[in-house]
Amino acid sequence: MRAKGHYSVSILSFFLLFVFLATGNAQKKDYTIYDLNKAPHVHKAGVDHSKFPELQKKFNSPHEVTEACISCHNKRDEEFMKTPHWLWKEPVEDAVHGKYELGKANVINNFCIGIRSNEPRCTSCHAGYGWKNKNFDFNDPKNIDCLVCHDQTGTYKKYPAGAGYPVTEEKTFPPKGGKKKFFPPDYNKVAQSVGLPKRNNCGTCHYSGGGGNNVKHGDLEKALNKTTKKVDVHMGIDGGNMQCIECHKTYNHQIPGTLLTIQTNNKNNRVYCEDCHKGSFHKKEIIDKHLKKVACQTCHIPVYAKVNPTKMWWDWSKAGLNTDGKPIAKYGGKELNKGGHPIDGLTGKPIENIEVHNYMAKKGEFVWEVNAVPDYVFSNGTATHVLVTDKIDDTKQPLVLNKLGGSYKDGKIIPVKIFKGKQIYDKKFKNLIQPKLFGKKGSGAFWAEFDWGKAAEKGMEYIGQKYSGEYGFIETESYWPVNHMVSPKEDALKCQDCHKQDGRLAKLKDPDLYVPGRDKNATLDTIGWALVLLTLIGVLGHGFARMIFTKKN
Repeated sequence: MRAKGHYSVSILSFFLLFVFLATGNAQKKDYTIYDLNKAPHVHKAGVDHSKFPELQKKFNSPHEVTEACISCHNKRDEEFMKTPHWLWKEPVEDAVHGKYELGKANVINNFCIGIRSNEPRCTSCHAGYGWKNKNFDFNDPKNIDCLVCHDQTGTYKKYPAGAGYPVTEEKTFPPKGGKKKFFPPDYNKVAQSVGLPKRNNCGTCHYSGGGGNNVKHGDLEKALNKTTKKVDVHMGIDGGNMQCIECHKTYNHQIPGTLLTIQTNNKNNRVYCEDCHKGSFHKKEIIDKHLKKVACQTCHIPVYAKVNPTKMWWDWSKAGLNTDGKPIAKYGGKELNKGGHPIDGLTGKPIENIEVHNYMAKKGEFVWEVNAVPDYVFSNGTATHVLVTDKIDDTKQPLVLNKLGGSYKDGKIIPVKIFKGKQIYDKKFKNLIQPKLFGKKGSGAFWAEFDWGKAAEKGMEYIGQKYSGEYGFIETESYWPVNHMVSPKEDALKCQDCHKQDGRLAKLKDPDLYVPGRDKNATLDTIGWALVLLTLIGVLGHGFARMIFTKKN
């Protein structure tokens, strides 16, 4: 009896040990540690441009600087004019629309909606000069702006409403009573400083897309120019201190890293963590096994918008005039809607009084968030976009502007910012509207006349689409993958953050997904309780047998 009791418990113990080892919890002897301090920092140009005689002459326009650049860097202009950074679109293909061209030049979004008919304002972030309407010459190399990407003085600025040009005389923005001052650049000084792009070069446009710092992405903002590894382990000055081009490795001016917000497939210009982080680098093998279905960012970016807040909601329907014909005088704003106070990127201390506008008459109502927790979706690197020509089947439900492809079978779990809002659409034709927002009074621009009907009519006429004359506002969503603001490993998510019923993955549904600790399975639960019961019987039986034999002895 005693031997039999021992035998039962031993079998159960062996079974439990086998299950534990099979799930990969045994520690591995060898794993890779990626040392950011040994990353290949390539920050300096190989030549001193201040010595070139071509850059000594007086430049009277930015076009003259470009001509000087390509007089030495011949054929580089031809390279650049083939890139999405120049064309703002590229050939794509999806299951709904087939083959077409998509990019910032024609995509519809739910922040500033679209650039068409609004070019002078939007193309201030274009790497060119003079894109103010449909007549811009994309084949003229003199229109290329070399300086915006290669300036190393930090003094070169484009005017926010200048179609890509810097100012020719001192100006403020906004023009009437604006706070920001812009000065004409010293073209010679800037041209002689040029070198490989640094963070502030890329950030000139990528930090401020959508009309302000960190509005759009949530994980890309001006604080990254000088921050700590607590905010971003790669870019922190006490961490990797890396530049953008160290991950976005560029060849012939082709810069990889296209977002799923303007791309439809996973073959073009992607950047992956595994490009640098190769092999096994977790102590526990079970974590490495997660990488088959979980992207690195999912665990290593627990929050985004760590320093400055990001917009999470933009309601265009609230923009406009009072009944007296004046812009709605409501600019509230110094309290964040969610997330508490932002932190200083260098000191780690809370910033108590940061100004964010929760309302603007020209743009409507906003919700901001700081230290935002991502949502999670499956992604296989593909997306389907809603075009202006697409009919909206259900106007009662939120319309997803860029539906991400992927499931448990073919994708990985990634963190995303879901940007929500309300934007204008055609109530009769059931399609989105490209409104004219920017322009002078008399042009029909909404920001000048506050008339949605006129703005819709002028915008749709500009792109050659019909407008019924009936507009409304529809709720929309766009999905922004979160890839920056990677935290140190000690701040990464822990097992229990996902493996519980109210954890990070509570809203992630897929018929093939089973998350232990979150989900219930009748068969597994039965087996589990059976093992518990067998263990209890074995222990009690063994104890009872000892009592019986002890009394007999």
